[in-house]
Amino acid sequence: MLDINGILGLAALMGGIKHGEQSYNDDSARSYSVMILTAMGVSMVVPEFIPEANWKVYSAFTIGAMIVLYTLFLRMQVGPHSYFFSYSYPEKRRKKVPEDEPEPVNVALSVGMLVFGVVVIGALAEVMSKTLDLGLEGTGAPPVITAILVAAISAAPEILTALRAALANRMQSVVNIAMGASLSTVILTVPVMEAMALYTGQPFHMAMTPVQTVMVFLTLLVSAINLNDGETNAIEGMTHFVLFATFIMLSLLGL
Repeated sequence: MLDINGILGLAALMGGIKHGEQSYNDDSARSYSVMILTAMGVSMVVPEFIPEANWKVYSAFTIGAMIVLYTLFLRMQVGPHSYFFSYSYPEKRRKKVPEDEPEPVNVALSVGMLVFGVVVIGALAEVMSKTLDLGLEGTGAPPVITAILVAAISAAPEILTALRAALANRMQSVVNIAMGASLSTVILTVPVMEAMALYTGQPFHMAMTPVQTVMVFLTLLVSAINLNDGETNAIEGMTHFVLFATFIMLSLLGL
């Protein structure tokens, strides 16, 4: 909801108002969309129909499936299909070695900084959630409001980066940020939670309400239609942002 409807919707809306139609590589959007739909269906919707006696088997299967799916995706994203996620993909299809080789990247340092950042953000999110729970106590606000506020604060760097990219007419960066964050949220978070459930012996329930399930699939359907032609505009951005506003309203109503 936040990544696709909030970030992508607001960025496309603001960028469309300023620049009109903004181009991006439609291969990237289609790759992200089908990955998100598959991951959410397998790990978040299907488990609701699995008998409780078989939850451990399917939970273990889900962990393995998500790991394999994301590993292959990363392999393709940084390797053979890296051109999917950039503007100059026709040139990158050629297997010629470029004349100016980029400086080598320190993979260990990059991974270390990424892990450190994730740990710090996770710790800060935990602190913020406790503080917000205390602040909202007695106000009658639904508990989901705390989750939305924490998610929005945690995603603040992504939101600001996406908005700046959209205003600079760099929609490919927006698509990579919004869709990539949404994919990572599903395909990395769920296996960890499933692993914790297997370790503790307690079934992990997504507890998605019917309204939330409808909103998720409506979002994926709209994104599949909008992100299919290689260009975004203010109308498409508004449709996603209206879905985000609807999600907020439904959350306030406790649905």
